[in-house]
Amino acid sequence: MIVGICGSPRKKATDYVLKESLSLMENKGFETINYEVKGKNIGPCKHCDYCLRKKECFLKDDMTEIYELLDKAQGIIMATPIYNGGVSGQIKCIMDRCRALGAADYDSLRGKIGMGIAVGGDRSGGQELALQQIHTFYILSGVIPVSGGSFGANLGACLWSKDTLEGVKEDKDGLRTLRKTVNMFARYLETYNPDTHRKP
Repeated sequence: MIVGICGSPRKKATDYVLKESLSLMENKGFETINYEVKGKNIGPCKHCDYCLRKKECFLKDDMTEIYELLDKAQGIIMATPIYNGGVSGQIKCIMDRCRALGAADYDSLRGKIGMGIAVGGDRSGGQELALQQIHTFYILSGVIPVSGGSFGANLGACLWSKDTLEGVKEDKDGLRTLRKTVNMFARYLETYNPDTHRKP
């Protein structure tokens, strides 16, 4: 199963691009789930070390839904709008709160495949920095990070929305990086998780 996490509190460009990626994965035969942070209550990590002692997070909010999805996922797609040159606060909260997953089971995410999507209002608004943040989270968690490969999608899917839904739909270069990254993501899933991710 592929879990897509939309880190935008708005149902606009980032939401659209993530749904496009999940649709491409479904066309390849993968089962997908789209999780949107819009309207959810996901608080920041308090670094209280409760999870180290009790093997669960002290905060009981909507993050529990994400824990359950990540546990079942073979592949993870994190999609973020660009806020101040990096990931959204919502995606950062999710990353930080995954500390509880590692506290409960050090290998909880190890071996899963992950890709990133970054959507900026400017062409060079911080998309690659945001993808580096996502990839760093993957590496620290034992997730295998996947880009679209050289010659056009070096770190992953980078899109330019011009702060509108229409803008991202017209970003042909950005959508090409999305297709390249999805194709590489699927290749890695087929290599590392054969026969475990296809629809029945």
